[in-house]
Amino acid sequence: MIPDLNQLRCFIAVGEELHFGRAAARLFMTQSPLSRQIRMLEESLGVRLFDRNSRVVRLTAAGTALLDDARRLLALAGHAVDVARRIDKGVSGKVRVGFTAVAGYELVPNLIARAMQALPEIEVTLHEMVTVAQIEALQAGTIDLGFLRPLPDLDPELQWRPAVSEPLLLAMHATHALAARERIAAEDLAAQTFIQYSATEGKYFHDLIGSVLAGAGRPPRVVQQMSQTHSVLALVRAGLGLALVPASARHLHFPGVALRPIWRDDVRAELHLVWRDANRNPACRVFADFAAMYLAGAADHGPTPPAQG
Repeated sequence: MIPDLNQLRCFIAVGEELHFGRAAARLFMTQSPLSRQIRMLEESLGVRLFDRNSRVVRLTAAGTALLDDARRLLALAGHAVDVARRIDKGVSGKVRVGFTAVAGYELVPNLIARAMQALPEIEVTLHEMVTVAQIEALQAGTIDLGFLRPLPDLDPELQWRPAVSEPLLLAMHATHALAARERIAAEDLAAQTFIQYSATEGKYFHDLIGSVLAGAGRPPRVVQQMSQTHSVLALVRAGLGLALVPASARHLHFPGVALRPIWRDDVRAELHLVWRDANRNPACRVFADFAAMYLAGAADHGPTPPAQG
């Protein structure tokens, strides 16, 4: 039979004091209930833990062996209770975070580095995936939060906060004639070959860039469609065409690729922090609140500087 924690606590006090009166005072109780707890513990274990008479109290061999283990058991129980309380408050725990490839260039690494300092007891695991896959993972509960592109008709069970708003830049080979321009005009794209994002895996950018090109008068000729920004830039570097990319693409540092601002200052690429409202992980909300404060602080530092070639 496993003794209860109160019996172990009484046993440890008597075992350390070797005096029932002092042990009772230490536990803020009288000697009679203390003696009863020790007797019940001995009966449940089937061993004598103390040799005692009117003048002296000594641990038996069994009592000596039990004392160290009892201390460890009591400490472990206290630790378990503390861990449970910290997890319930969101101070400790695990958070699974999804992110798009673009968010992984700077935003997510810097955020996680700060979170490791501010929330040292929250373990964060990262999962790179496109926006559509993140939505499915959030609904299935396989990730807790996601950094993803906004989509129309978002599931009402999903909550979100704005994370990043950035302009679009025109990417071109560094030797392209347009690289000499400080700013790209709509008419500059006429008759150019163009690398577009995929209509499925890269739907957000495909639709956003498509709306920009539709207002360009004579839109360029699309020759390839890619799902990821680094793949788009790789084709641009190979001289296969121009591309519109989010300003965060500058962190990829593709040699031989120039990035220039375009005529549409009003078009922004948005990134949202999204989580499921019914998420039962307390650490999820704590991390989301921290991320919101971090993002607000990052925004206070001002707009992203213009990208250089």
